[in-house]
Amino acid sequence: MARSNYNTKQKDLLSSYLKETGGKHFTVEDVCKHFASKSCEIGVATVYRYLEKMIGEGVVSKYIIDEHSAACFQYLDEKVCDRKHEHFHLKCEKCGELIHLESKALSSVQNKIETQYGFSLDPKRTVLYGLCSACNEK
Repeated sequence: MARSNYNTKQKDLLSSYLKETGGKHFTVEDVCKHFASKSCEIGVATVYRYLEKMIGEGVVSKYIIDEHSAACFQYLDEKVCDRKHEHFHLKCEKCGELIHLESKALSSVQNKIETQYGFSLDPKRTVLYGLCSACNEK
């Protein structure tokens, strides 16, 4: 019985953290570092288990950008992110930041590719690589 309460507490802590992310991408490592900095250990397996459950519930989205990067997750808060709206991504090659890209121009290109070639792009895996503004300034 105590184990059940422990897991419920961890799920509540994780849910609170996800709400604090403001819709930004995060990794399991980010979650674990956050809780470790607060002297509140949550195991990696526990974080993955809860995230997978939340993905199934439709409140978290998982992005696998490439085979060299850790999976990124995003809390789908209605205030921050429209769940029905897909978006592309920008990834900084220097610091690894992953940025949402909502662009009518790219959506138009996506539609043209589908119409002209019958090919459907997966926005969750469509990434443009370059340098973010912070890395560009350095």
